[in-house]
Amino acid sequence: MKKTTNKPATSLRERALAYLARREYSYKELQQKLTPHVGEDDDLPSLLEDFKKRGWLSDTRYTEQIVHARKGRYGSLRVAHELRQHGISDELISKAVADMATDELAAARTVYQKKFTQAPQSREEWAKQARFLQGRGFGFEVIRKVLRGSPEDIE
Repeated sequence: MKKTTNKPATSLRERALAYLARREYSYKELQQKLTPHVGEDDDLPSLLEDFKKRGWLSDTRYTEQIVHARKGRYGSLRVAHELRQHGISDELISKAVADMATDELAAARTVYQKKFTQAPQSREEWAKQARFLQGRGFGFEVIRKVLRGSPEDIE
């Protein structure tokens, strides 16, 4: 005989709080996560607005967290793309990109050093290394500076 437990259904508010207790979410991301759980009596937009007013849900804080987590490994182009996918406003994205720009060259050099031991010796190697850095979200100017820099700059 199977034993069934009759757990009370988790309310939308409780579910949202549980998600936010684990990590930061953007407005759009939390909305997408909660949409499958919306019942007849639930009003998701007003719940999310209430969370924003209380300071529990913040796109600014989410943006800062993503930038902090990604800036050592990825370029501003990739981070901007990720933020755009999560529904962050262009204003917050441009601010985040500007903040990342100050350290982007150093981050690109660090990523480059972990992957490659020497400067490119041929056009093919240069293209391969450039594609790697481009895939990490670094812009062409940064890539050019990293790949054409002197060995002292790289180390």
